[in-house]
This record gives sequence, structure tokens and C-alpha cells, in this order.
Amino acid sequence: MPAVPAAAHDAAPSGAPRPATAGLVDQFGRTASDMRLSLTDKCNLRCHYCMPEDGLEWLKKSKLLTAGEIVRLVGLGVDRLGVRELRLTGGEPLVRADLVEIIAALRRNHPSLPISLTTNGVGLARKAQALADAGLTRLNVSMDTLHHDAFFQLTRRPFLDQVLAGIEAAAAAGLGPIKVNAVLMRGVNEGHAAELLGWCLERGYELRFIEQMPLDADHGWTRDGMITAAEIRGLLAGDFELSPDPRSRDGAPAERFEVRHHGSGELLGTVGVIASVTEPFCADCRRTRITAEGKVMSCLFSRTEIDLLELLRVGDSPADDNAVAARWQDAMWAKPRAHGMGHPGLGDADFVQPERSMSAIGG
Repeated sequence: MPAVPAAAHDAAPSGAPRPATAGLVDQFGRTASDMRLSLTDKCNLRCHYCMPEDGLEWLKKSKLLTAGEIVRLVGLGVDRLGVRELRLTGGEPLVRADLVEIIAALRRNHPSLPISLTTNGVGLARKAQALADAGLTRLNVSMDTLHHDAFFQLTRRPFLDQVLAGIEAAAAAGLGPIKVNAVLMRGVNEGHAAELLGWCLERGYELRFIEQMPLDADHGWTRDGMITAAEIRGLLAGDFELSPDPRSRDGAPAERFEVRHHGSGELLGTVGVIASVTEPFCADCRRTRITAEGKVMSCLFSRTEIDLLELLRVGDSPADDNAVAARWQDAMWAKPRAHGMGHPGLGDADFVQPERSMSAIGG
């Protein structure tokens, strides 16, 4: 299998043969059933925690998975490998011209499959209804602040009004429950955390704060500069009372909390905190990722990528489904125990940041 060499912490135990099972299993007893598939590496924002100001060199269109290849891979995942949920990501998936057609084809083939989309919301107002009509189930919208100046500082683009209009249009189209993803940056928007939560609670959206991860293209991330999950909970505590959500986490990346005003028994809603760095959840990870150019990444932070696209384009006779499925299974069998940060016995010194930024991976 063509692959980029792995860092030491990426290695799984050697010598154990992959069992002849139908699913995407690894050597640590986990089974991947949540598929994240990137449609493009392009994005129309330049967020500090993801991309450099001048952008990146985009992949050529010929290097991207075609609509037909996307439909084939999702079909393999669902029909043969135990995928039960699909998330379409980017880059920014809304910039892909055939997005609606892709979703419609996936829905025809998989009538009951939950299909979600992660988007920055720019341009969503124009496409929300078409996405819903095509069969999209729900949306995650990335929005870090309600303040125009802070939004511009974070994204380097003046598009906050477009994002807000997009969220409103998505709600009107029935693409709920809508989740809002927010990254807090020290000195920029950490003071907006409680305000953003209040705004989401009033509208019935579920806010999820995400620790800034070392996936920025500039490689400027530092642990000291990151606002931790504990800090996030502290920032909310002045305005809200948080208590653990009694529902099972069930492999979800976000730890959920019920939200109430201090001294009030009234449940206002929930908030999630994704603490990939300080409170990692690798032991119950159920995700398999495919990049926009058809490479399997068993972990968001992996430096190993296994190419499926070359099997889909082998001359005049592409590989059959058995071969593609087997390579995908082999890639997941080699999934590391953990990414290295915050795990006993695997400290930050064992962690090596991937060359790819978040936009080139797909979240």
C-alpha cells in the first residue's frame, strides 16, 4: 500500500494479521462507522487556525475524487464496511459546483443514511433549500463569534452577515438540528463564548466549542496559546450552570453539558466541548477519513495516508470492489492507539504535526 512514513506514535502493534471481518476494525478493538469524506481542499476563508493569509496551492481538479468515485466509495463503506453515518467536509464543500448532485445521488442509493455537511456558511443562504431537497440531513456551521471585527480578524474575510444569513436559511429549510462549531483564540474571541452560547440557545442551535488543534498551515500552534476545554467551561460558568448530559456520548467527539441559568432548574439546551488535545477520546474513536484526493487517514493527526484513488483509476480496468475495500480495511487496521497528545505514556514530545492543514484533510 503506498503510504507516507508514519511517526513513531502512529505505529500499531506489528505482526497481527487483519481478521477476515466485514468492518473497518483496528488492532485496539475499535470499529469505524462514521465516515468523513472531503469534497475539496479549497476554501473561501483564511482562518488563522487553519490556513495562511495567502492561501494554499489547491489541488488540480483532475486530482480530486469525481462525483462517481465519491458515490462508489460511500457505497462500499455503507454496503460492505459498516459505515452508518456520513459527513461531507472540505475545505469548504459549498464551493464544489456539483455538491447538490452528489448529495442527491447518495440519497438515492442510501435512503436512510444520515448525511451531514460541515460548512463555513458562506454561500449557504443560496443553497440551503436545494441541499435539503437533495436529501441532506443536517448541517454543522463553523462560526467563532458574533462580532464583525473579531470575525474578520479570525477569518481575514468580512463575511459574517453571509454566515448568519446562511444559518437562518438552513433552519428554514429544515436542516436541523443545526450545530455551530466555534474555536476560541486567545486575545481575540474568548470573551465572546457566553454570548455565542446564549445566541445559539435562543435559536435552538447546539454550540460546540473545539480546542484549537495543531493543524494550522503555518505550524504556529502552541499548547500555551491554546484555550483548553477547562478554560472554555470556566468562561461559560459566569453566565451559565453546566452539568454533564446524562445521555451516552456513544463515540461522539463532543462531551455534552446541559445548560441552565444559575439557580434555575430550567433546561435551556446543551453545549458540547471537543477537547482533542487536553481530554482526548481516541479510545472510542469511530471515524474513518477520506481526503479529497481519495486517501484514507485513519486518524485526523495521522502522517500515514493510504491511496484508494489509484485503485479506482488503474488504466482501463479499475480495481474491483474487493480490492478497494481490502485496502481501506488494511488502512484502518493500522490505526494508531492515540495521536500522542495528552495520553499517558505518549506526551507532546511523541507528537509530530501532520504536513497537511485542516482544510486539506477534511475535519
